[in-house]
Amino acid sequence: MKIIAKKTSLNGHIQVPGSKSHTIRALLLASLAEGTSYIRNPLPSADCLSASRAVPLMGAKIELEKDSVKIGQTWTVQGAGSKIHLPSNIVDVGNSGSLLYFMSPIAATFEGWSVFTGDESIRKRPVSHVVDALRQLGAQAFTAEEKSGTCPMLIKGPINASKTVKTGGELSQYVSGMMMAACRLNGTLKIELSNPKETPYLYMTQKWLESCGVKVRMSEDFKHIEVDGPVKIKAFDKAIPSDWEAVAFPLIAALITDSELVINNVDLSGTQGDEAIVEVLKSLGADIELDKQICSLKVHGGTKASNGTGRLSTELLKNKELHVNLSGFPDAVCALAAVSCFVEGTVFIEDIGVCRRKETDRIKVLKSELEKLGAQVEEGEDFLVIKGHSPVLADGKPNPEFVLHGAEVESYFDHRVAMSLACLGLGLKEGQEIKVKDAECCSVSFPEFFEAMNKIGAGFTKA
Repeated sequence: MKIIAKKTSLNGHIQVPGSKSHTIRALLLASLAEGTSYIRNPLPSADCLSASRAVPLMGAKIELEKDSVKIGQTWTVQGAGSKIHLPSNIVDVGNSGSLLYFMSPIAATFEGWSVFTGDESIRKRPVSHVVDALRQLGAQAFTAEEKSGTCPMLIKGPINASKTVKTGGELSQYVSGMMMAACRLNGTLKIELSNPKETPYLYMTQKWLESCGVKVRMSEDFKHIEVDGPVKIKAFDKAIPSDWEAVAFPLIAALITDSELVINNVDLSGTQGDEAIVEVLKSLGADIELDKQICSLKVHGGTKASNGTGRLSTELLKNKELHVNLSGFPDAVCALAAVSCFVEGTVFIEDIGVCRRKETDRIKVLKSELEKLGAQVEEGEDFLVIKGHSPVLADGKPNPEFVLHGAEVESYFDHRVAMSLACLGLGLKEGQEIKVKDAECCSVSFPEFFEAMNKIGAGFTKA
């Protein structure tokens, strides 16, 4: 499916779905628990539905509402508890790296072989770091593609907590998987990370485990983690907070258009690092108001901003440059790169090497597709530099140096790439449009994204 995006303005209220990161953690822990758990406001995305199909292989039973992609529903999980077992079939994680990295260490706690695979994208993502960590804990672990170190991945457990796992930690997901697996181990699992990244997600896992009665000790620098097991997890009834990764897209769309938008039910728990994007954008002059009482973001862009122009600029920053370290919230790279094209000045998006190992090589892909639109982008091993221009000058007149234009662009079946490029198109000049190929991939993290955006005036159409 191709989606066409062109100049528009947004108005009204929008609520993004629940967090994917929270939802998959909740599903796995509910499956390990004794009794019936209720997961309210889960994200009914492709990744989370993959998880709902995978965890029954370990003995859990999951009941979804009739319309499985409906926002705001409740999922019921009958945990396997003491009857949990080795996955009874090959685990197909679909497109979900989170599910792959979370569930494989849990599967390694059982006696016997388990096999993990997924779609074409997953079979290109590295798992050698998982294999190495599991081997340190006594498992036999291999990849079918030995040279590339990618799925299918074969694991024979059980692992044990007698040794300390020493690993890099640049990808947080498999570390979270080992932390959850520790619930089933006798003793204390110790994890030493030499270069921890995506640390807010480790904090998220800690909070989930602690809410389930698991004792977790984590150093302030996240380099030392200890989890005590075994623990009999009890069933729970929890609501999934909204997804900050999804908030980023209507947020940037409103800032680059003449818009007045309220984003409702944002998560203020502090467990999602992506919320830091608000302060980053405000440092550029973005008109964003966070209402902590009602958990909402009010966004005014373009002529609707308090200064009458909504101009984003690095002029008031040191050396008139913005330097953003995204090691804690790398999934924001797509949205931040898109909005940076509308910023007067140079934006350095740094410490994002992990983005080369996501659904696509996002550093390479963003440079390629943004340049098709006339953006100036420099790529490094772990950074992007974007030299942008505001559509307007400081006095509100059109900026002759703003040269972004329309084109047909590739999503590479990456949901965040697709959403960022589609939102970018909403800020182009009159007469210009962007066509985003394979845009249906947005369902991975934001079901009915285009329908939700059209309700506030985005005007997305199918080619």
